[in-house]
Amino acid sequence: MYPDDLKYTSEHEWVREPGEQEGSVRIGITHYAQDALGDIVYVSLPEVGETVGAGTTCGELESTKSVSDVYAPVSGEVVARNDALDATPELVNNDPYGGGWLFEVVPSDRAELDGLMDATAYESSLGS
Repeated sequence: MYPDDLKYTSEHEWVREPGEQEGSVRIGITHYAQDALGDIVYVSLPEVGETVGAGTTCGELESTKSVSDVYAPVSGEVVARNDALDATPELVNNDPYGGGWLFEVVPSDRAELDGLMDATAYESSLGS
């Protein structure tokens, strides 16, 4: 349920290295997060060229239950966003580790990646 090739945050985001863009990492939310949110109906993401800071709010996911903030797992420049989510936000629910990815960032400090959890630590943090 939590792929071993990803890194995770306590806010339920995942990070995949490398991203599609040169030097980037791809970011999304975990199965746990999408399940807790319920049916996602709207996604607000940072714009390409925007600078995000690790741990800061950079977007929102709106579901039939609530609105949840998206936090940047690392600091850096946004180089891609998943524009498919504008028309089909349910991709986040249906394929959180694939087609439901959110955005890509070129980290300004790659050492921040070392502070993220592996799959085992993330799963343990959920109390499972």
